Amino acid sequence: MKKIILSFIMLAMHTISFAQDSLTFKGYIHNDEYKVYIKMNFYDKNIVVPDQQIFGELPGYFGSKNDSRKWLFTDVEIKDKTTAQISIINDYGSEDLVATLKLLPDGSYELIQNEGSTLKIVEKRKWVKIPKKIILTR
Repeated sequence: MKKIILSFIMLAMHTISFAQDSLTFKGYIHNDEYKVYIKMNFYDKNIVVPDQQIFGELPGYFGSKNDSRKWLFTDVEIKDKTTAQISIINDYGSEDLVATLKLLPDGSYELIQNEGSTLKIVEKRKWVKIPKKIILTR
């Protein structure tokens, strides 16, 4: 009887840990200081950008609460349970970059712009560059 209960507990723990892994790069994260967010699903790659359905289903996008322009995630590679490399273009296709998204131990995420263009948004009719490293939370 003890073996059955122990087996059941181990199975439940394994299932819970698998569920956590499959949610690491899925959902909505944001940064209140810059009023930006990421909507992502790096597993199913089925995110549709609002009012820009012409791009079809993507792994995700980077947006601003005050700007309708989006930065589209065209390709992602999940390196390990906590790190993903993202190829990003703007919605005009004129700028692109490669970034890394990391899950930090405290549950927040760090977006690091590695190479290429710089993420920019419009705030009060002026372009604002997003820092090379930015923290986002759920």
